[in-house]
Amino acid sequence: MAFAKVQSAQNILLKARMINVEVDLSGGLNAFSIVGLPDKAVEESKDRVSAAIKNTGFTSPKTKNQKVIVSLSPADLKKEGPIFDLPIALGYLLAAQEIKFHPSKKLFVGELSLDGKLQPMRGILPIAQEAKRIGFEEIYLPKENAREAALISGIKIFGVETLKEVISHINTKQGEKFEEDHWQAKIEPCKKTEVVYQERHYPIDFADVRGQESAKRGLEIAAAGGHNVSMYGPPGTGKTMLAKAFSFILPPLSFDEILEITGIHSVAGSLQETLVIHPPFRAPHHTSSHVSVVGGGGAIPKPGEITLAHRGVLFLDEFPEFDRRVVESLRQPLEERVINVSRSKGSALFPADFILVAAMNPCPCGNFGTKGKECVCQPSHIQRYQRKISGPIMDRIDLWLEVAKIDYEKLSESRRESETEKVRERVVKARDFQQKRFENFGLKNIRTNSSLGAKDLIKQIILPDDLKNKFNEMARRLDLSARSYHKVLKLSRTIADLEESEEIKEPHILEALQYRPKKMELV
Repeated sequence: MAFAKVQSAQNILLKARMINVEVDLSGGLNAFSIVGLPDKAVEESKDRVSAAIKNTGFTSPKTKNQKVIVSLSPADLKKEGPIFDLPIALGYLLAAQEIKFHPSKKLFVGELSLDGKLQPMRGILPIAQEAKRIGFEEIYLPKENAREAALISGIKIFGVETLKEVISHINTKQGEKFEEDHWQAKIEPCKKTEVVYQERHYPIDFADVRGQESAKRGLEIAAAGGHNVSMYGPPGTGKTMLAKAFSFILPPLSFDEILEITGIHSVAGSLQETLVIHPPFRAPHHTSSHVSVVGGGGAIPKPGEITLAHRGVLFLDEFPEFDRRVVESLRQPLEERVINVSRSKGSALFPADFILVAAMNPCPCGNFGTKGKECVCQPSHIQRYQRKISGPIMDRIDLWLEVAKIDYEKLSESRRESETEKVRERVVKARDFQQKRFENFGLKNIRTNSSLGAKDLIKQIILPDDLKNKFNEMARRLDLSARSYHKVLKLSRTIADLEESEEIKEPHILEALQYRPKKMELV
C-alpha cells in the first residue's frame, strides 16, 4: 500500500495553526480510524469522506479490505470541526494512487457534503494570513469563502465547489476516467478583494435626538479621544438613541484594522458580510451570561462580546442590571485593552480595544431626581441599585453625561439637517491632529489619547506652572484618584485637539472636570 501527506489548518483562538494530514494504507480487514485528538465532528469525517469519494466517481474506502489510518499532527493539539474533510479525502486518494499531484506548498480546507460539495466555513481569513506568512503558494477552500481569503495578496486563492473540481485541477495522473471532458476543467485563482468604502446610511442621526446638547458634546469628545462614557438619566430621554448614533461618528477603519476585525468576526462565526468595513457596534442584553460577554466556553476559548467590539463600540444598556461578574470583568479591558480568559486547560489573551458606552437610570423606577416625577423606590433599593457599579469601574469611565428630561417644545420641533456627518468630520480632524503629535513623539502603537500610558502622558502633556497649580488644587478639592487625575488630563488633551490647539488651556481642563461623576447622584 502507500502513504500520503497533505497540509491543512485550523484556528486556535484567533490565530491559525498548520495541521499535517497523514494517511497510511495497509492490508487487513476494513478499518478507518482518525488519530490526533479529534473531536466528534472530526471523527465523523470518515463517513462524510467515504460517501463524497464514492459520489465523486472513485471507489469508497469502506468497500476495500484495507486499514486506513489518518493522523492529524501535532497530535497534542485538539482538532475541532469538519474543516479536515477535503484534505483527508485528497490524502486518501493520493495514498491509494487513484490520483497524483504534488502537495508541496498547497493548503486544503473545507467540509464535504455526502455528494462531494464543499460547505462554507468560518475563520478562513486568519488561515489565509498564516498560510502566506509560512510560505504556502496556493489555498483550496469553499467558493463562498474565497472573497474573504482573497483579501490577502501574494498567495493564490482557489474557490472550489466540489471535490471533483479540486481533483480536476490538481491531478496529473492519466487514465480513461480523466479523459472525459468534465474532468479537464481548470480553476482560475480569485482576484484580490478590494476594499470599497461606501457611504454610510445613518438610521439614527444626532439630529433625531432633540435637545441633549451637552450629551452630544460629550459623545463627540469620547469619539475623538476613544474615551469610555456613561449616560445616566430617567427612561425615555434618548440614551439608547444617542448610543446608536455614536457609532456613526467614529472615523473609518484602516485596511489593517479591517483585516483584524474581519478575522475576529470570522472565527467567532458572526461575520454577516464578507468584510467588516465599519467600526463594530455590539449591544448585548443585560441578561447575557458572563461567558458570552467575556469569552470562553469549550476546550478552546472563543471570543465574547468584549472582543467582538474591538475597534468599535460596546454598548451596555441598563448597565447596573448586568450580572456583577460581567461588570467587574470590564476592569482589565478598560485599562489594558485586552481580556485574559483563563481556563483549567490554559488561557487566552483576546484584543479588547473598544469604547464603552454605558446607559443607566438613576434608580430602579428611573424617576429619582426627576422634576415632576415621583420616585417610588425605597432609599435602600436606590442605594443598592447605584452601588452595583463599583468604585473601580466608575474610575475607569472618562465621561459621565446626564441625559435629562426634555421639554415638550423641543420634542415638537421639526427635524434639522443632519448633524452626524458634521460631527464625524470634526472627530476625524481631531484624530488626525492626535496622530501627527504621536508620530512626532515616536509613538507608533498609540491610536487615541485614551491609550496613552502614564509615561507617555508626561511627554505629551506639559502644563504651564500656573495652570498646573490650579489643576492640582482642583484635583485636591475633588479628591481625585491617580487614575482619575490622568483621565482628566487625557480628556483635556482631546478637547484641545478638537479645537486643534497645541496647548491645553484652562477652559479645556474645566470642561473635562465637569464630566467626572456627581457623587450626590451616582453613589
